Amino acid sequence: MGTTVFERHRPPASLVRESLDGSRHSVFWLDDLPPQPSRPPVAGSHTADLVVVGGGYTGLWTALLAKRRDPGRRVAIVEARTVGWAASGRNGGFCESSLTHGRENGQNRWPGEIDQLERLGHENLDAFEADVAGWGLDADFERTGTLSVATEPHQLEWLDDWAAEAASHGEEVVRLDEAAIQASIASPTYLGAVWDTRAAALVHPGKLAAELARAAEAQGVEIFEHSLVKRIDTAEPGRVKVVTASGEITAAQAALATNVFPSLLKRNRLMTVPVYDYALMTEPLDAAQLDAIGWRDRQGVSDLANQFHYYRLSADNRILFGGYAALYHWGRRVRPGYENNPRVWNELASHFFTTFPQLEGLRFSHRWAGAIDTSTRFCAFYGVAREGRIAYASGFTGLGVGSTRFAGEVMLDFLEGRETERTQLQMVRERGLPFPPEPAASIGIQATRWSLDQADHREGRRNVLLKTLDALGLGFDS
Repeated sequence: MGTTVFERHRPPASLVRESLDGSRHSVFWLDDLPPQPSRPPVAGSHTADLVVVGGGYTGLWTALLAKRRDPGRRVAIVEARTVGWAASGRNGGFCESSLTHGRENGQNRWPGEIDQLERLGHENLDAFEADVAGWGLDADFERTGTLSVATEPHQLEWLDDWAAEAASHGEEVVRLDEAAIQASIASPTYLGAVWDTRAAALVHPGKLAAELARAAEAQGVEIFEHSLVKRIDTAEPGRVKVVTASGEITAAQAALATNVFPSLLKRNRLMTVPVYDYALMTEPLDAAQLDAIGWRDRQGVSDLANQFHYYRLSADNRILFGGYAALYHWGRRVRPGYENNPRVWNELASHFFTTFPQLEGLRFSHRWAGAIDTSTRFCAFYGVAREGRIAYASGFTGLGVGSTRFAGEVMLDFLEGRETERTQLQMVRERGLPFPPEPAASIGIQATRWSLDQADHREGRRNVLLKTLDALGLGFDS
């Protein structure tokens, strides 16, 4: 059994401990926001044409796009807590064009339409960028592309294959050898990289959610916060009633954007599992520290391990460093207590200083976690229910910043009964397989995580379990 670079080159435990001393267990992106409006809960009875459940990216995009299609449509958003407080405010801010969690996943599942899916993904990211500019969203949007870096020798062949395939499809990628990647970002762990120059952007996650909400309200969308939806009632013909503890909204249609939380539709209760992801944010780097690492093109970065890291610069030159551990808890539970895991943060801090030893002495200002709505097909699924009155999208599996906009368009197409290029996609029409109930879910997920770790220690070689899951089209995002 081999070792990884992060095991071979561990920094001193004292360095790791000191780097975390004084860090806040709090989400940087949300702490970095100016004071936000105080929005009321649902109280009494209200009516609307469209009610959206969930005030994260999916719900906000759906409401805004609905008003664009029909400015006279009365749209309301109902949010259990506050806008963007969950996954939309806690992610890494990687806004990618892929609708299928990467071309390889899409190619394996929908080979007949992968080129179409890639085109639609790029069109969606272009439209995302245009909307940020058109609505004046102050979200620190940067179209930097992403670097995928090899940190182990066996991963170099993967980069060569990726670059060759991408070139055959006309994608704008650059294969960087060891010298070139070191000149771009100085890390002793880097052996090579592929720079996908146009397929991704970076955003400030908290600002994006806040600005989408501001733009939605400017278009006349009503947003209700602190309003947990207890149930959704369709007993009245042609109507949908969303019921909270303190009131209700009756509408012609509803869009469900509840992400990782238990679905209001029984059919979707087993379609996702919550997987906890962890992140650290450094203090701002000074000029000397920035010069020590380079990173002048400001790309988002991830490595090629199954248990991968992702990291990027913020607008004020902090480094966000997250990933690697992806933890599932028995019973599909989403609990605040799961967000506090000192072992994981120590591990991440250790890996950070293995990646950038020249930043010794830099401290982390924030540490946090959040739950990802993981689906077996690695990307979102879509559908309608209750005679077409309810549309839903969920299961983004950690790649939802960009694709939530596409999901909003799909749900609106469904609710309007329109046959579009989007709704005719096999990827949109079919659902993935559900996760099994407990105890099979927990046993299977933990076995898969162990197998992914073993693959990282065996030059990427996958065991029988992983090969079987691959053949069945089942997945678990690391």
